[in-house]
Amino acid sequence: MPSLLYALACSLVALSIWMGPVSIASAAAPIILTEDETAAFANEPPQIRELLEKAVASERSQQDWQGEWKAAGFYCEASRLGSAEAQYRLGMLYAFGRGVPKDRGLGASLFEVAASQGHFEAQKMLETINFTTTQLPLCVMETVLPERGTYAPTVGETSGRIDDYIAALPESKRWIVDLVGTLAEWYTVDPKLVLSVITVESNFKIKAQSPKAAMGLMQLIPATADRFNVRNAYDATQNIKGGIAYLRWLLSYFRGDVQLAVAAYNAGENAVDRHKGIPPYKETRQYVQKVMGLYQQPTHPFDETLTRPSVLKQ
Repeated sequence: MPSLLYALACSLVALSIWMGPVSIASAAAPIILTEDETAAFANEPPQIRELLEKAVASERSQQDWQGEWKAAGFYCEASRLGSAEAQYRLGMLYAFGRGVPKDRGLGASLFEVAASQGHFEAQKMLETINFTTTQLPLCVMETVLPERGTYAPTVGETSGRIDDYIAALPESKRWIVDLVGTLAEWYTVDPKLVLSVITVESNFKIKAQSPKAAMGLMQLIPATADRFNVRNAYDATQNIKGGIAYLRWLLSYFRGDVQLAVAAYNAGENAVDRHKGIPPYKETRQYVQKVMGLYQQPTHPFDETLTRPSVLKQ
């Protein structure tokens, strides 16, 4: 017998048609979908596929600080139309508090709806989150916008966010965590810092691309790839090695100041020096907030022999 949540989800199609759409601000520029996303979206009706593509573009935007909230709005609309993929992705946003308030119960209810329609990853998340509820987000029940969430907590406020995120990764991504652990040990960089950067940069998508030509898991731009001898930035091992080598150098340059190193990873060390701290770019400030919200450690051991210190640390 179909679950109550599944039956409820199926009835939402009529509700959405009757009430009409709720407008979200224009989505970010189109992005190149991964192979997994292309396959997942291929069988969706055109209206739902367009909403999913807009959501993914917004979710990954580094220029729009409201991107994840806007993505939630698109996922809500697609969920009302019965999309299991949208319900799963919206559940992930609620489960981890990205763009919307963190709510384990709402995440679980969305995973259950999607799993009832045969969504494999949603079923795995439902087993991981281990929570039962019948409550769905209001934006899935009615044509309203989702509630906005807050940024990740400041450094030191809580602990373990990257651990929570990694614990919820699908089995197909766990080899990346193991690879990071090995390579980070070789370079004496905390793997949790590396994993935090990967989470924000690419969300563990090996073939991720950005409009600025950043490539792979750690989003290496061509100049950085050349600087650290990365010939194929879409090879996971090469990409991670290059990204870790750059992080290691930045930690030395900024004498263990993680926030400055993270800001420089995004904007370049020259920009950090020039602005005497985190540059006043919306993209960079948002980036630092996200990485530090996951990692939450203000300092990191460093090798002072790698490079002279930044002018900020002299």
